Amino acid sequence: MTPAFATEAVDGDARTGALTTAHGPVRTPAFMPVGTHATVKALHPDEVRATGVDILLCNAYHLALRPGIELIERAGGLHAFMGWNHPILTDSGGYQLVSLAEVAAVDDDGATFVSPYDGSRLRVTPEDAVRNQARLGADVLMCLDHPVAHGTDDDAARAATDRTHRWAERCRAAHSGEGRLLFGIAQGGFDAGARRDSARFVSGLDFDGVAIGGLSVGEPVDTMLAMTEASVAELRSDRARYFMGLGTDSELLGAIALGVDMFDCVVPTRLARNGSALTPDGRLSLRNSAARDDFGPIDPDCPCAACTGFSRAYLRHLFQSGEILAHRLVSLHNITHLARLMEGARAAIRGGTFAGFRSDRDGRLRSAPR
Repeated sequence: MTPAFATEAVDGDARTGALTTAHGPVRTPAFMPVGTHATVKALHPDEVRATGVDILLCNAYHLALRPGIELIERAGGLHAFMGWNHPILTDSGGYQLVSLAEVAAVDDDGATFVSPYDGSRLRVTPEDAVRNQARLGADVLMCLDHPVAHGTDDDAARAATDRTHRWAERCRAAHSGEGRLLFGIAQGGFDAGARRDSARFVSGLDFDGVAIGGLSVGEPVDTMLAMTEASVAELRSDRARYFMGLGTDSELLGAIALGVDMFDCVVPTRLARNGSALTPDGRLSLRNSAARDDFGPIDPDCPCAACTGFSRAYLRHLFQSGEILAHRLVSLHNITHLARLMEGARAAIRGGTFAGFRSDRDGRLRSAPR
């Protein structure tokens, strides 16, 4: 079978290419905005597409709880239900074993969650995870995995990684194909040797791509990048590599430099709702009094609706007044910012100038006033 991922150009370990899906190609490196509940918060799908992104992430765990897999299936699948006729990747719910640990229980057969909405119980096995995502109609399905929080002891991390491997084998066996891609997830805690071993094992199962899971969960950035490097060293070059949960400029560029292709994070929209805009010079707080008399745009080089039509002073006024337009405009800006960062990285890799591109961007961030 022809791999779904193809590399176009390489610069050092950084690479650019494309992932082929049933709903179109995904240009890599790629940032995926998060639409947990089948929507990128406050934005119309056409607006999201216009930012330059190719693919969204939705969460099968949350959608199974509300509105339910069966309803989305009757609606014609996730693409029709949410009005997004482009690639979709669905997360299996493994991350919720960390983020919702107080209402989740895990055993060798699967995971049991208590709904944060109505207290009902949701049982998910590896086979359920694959079938549910296929029923949603996602283009890229993720294996169920068992990540651990930073600070977990070595024995617990090892047990979770072993469980992730067994679940990966079961997910692989349950995957019927039908034009959908299946990504495995490598774990390994915070030990470089365990990371390499896990990446080697999962890569050997011949998934369409492999995610590096269980990082960006509170560990130091140097540790995160070291664990990423250890993982990537054992992953196949003809498969997509996906870092789960990364969304800040410097860290994204650091992971791209190591050979990672895909990313997702809630950061751009969460920051927007809190009044922070992403810029090449770092985060800009639009709630600060300094923005009150600033009639310039967030970023004069940005083509988004916020930057081409409104000033920082106006956006601050919207936040101060509690107007939802503030969330919409800054969300559009933040997603556009990361989409343009990916576009710049792709162009730099093709031109053999990625190291300089990264150095320039990191230099601006370091020199920005705090």
